[in-house]
Amino acid sequence: MTVVHSTFTIDRVFNAPVPRVFNAFENPEIRRRWFVEGEGWEVGRYELNFQAGGREGGVFRFQGGPEIGNDTLYTDIIPNERIVFAYTMTIAGKRISSSLVTVQFTAEGDKTRMSYTEQGAYFEGGQDAIRGREAGTKELLEKLALEFTR
Repeated sequence: MTVVHSTFTIDRVFNAPVPRVFNAFENPEIRRRWFVEGEGWEVGRYELNFQAGGREGGVFRFQGGPEIGNDTLYTDIIPNERIVFAYTMTIAGKRISSSLVTVQFTAEGDKTRMSYTEQGAYFEGGQDAIRGREAGTKELLEKLALEFTR
């Protein structure tokens, strides 16, 4: 099957200052709440080592479906400014994509503008996979926004 490449960027303003938004990425308890847990999701394993050279990974199932794996390598972290990571996703042990993500944080008064850019190579699913990844990322960022209403 042909590898399909795509890049998308999601810009979002959060109702919280930059240090609080950045903390939601580095704090394992907070990150797990918005990135891993959710209705219908079963978490088999999750770990986070948030530092340059550190890894994040997990195994999940949605509503009893096939096992979904995530393996992330953090390549660059500048606190309150930038996070760069590479990750692969698998479904039932088969690699479906590899991506490079850059997340940038900018203060806008007491709020944070976050720019999330993902450059992906999709091995399965073509354009549908790309649309699904962008939609899924938007859902995760919506869950992140809810963290700032706590």
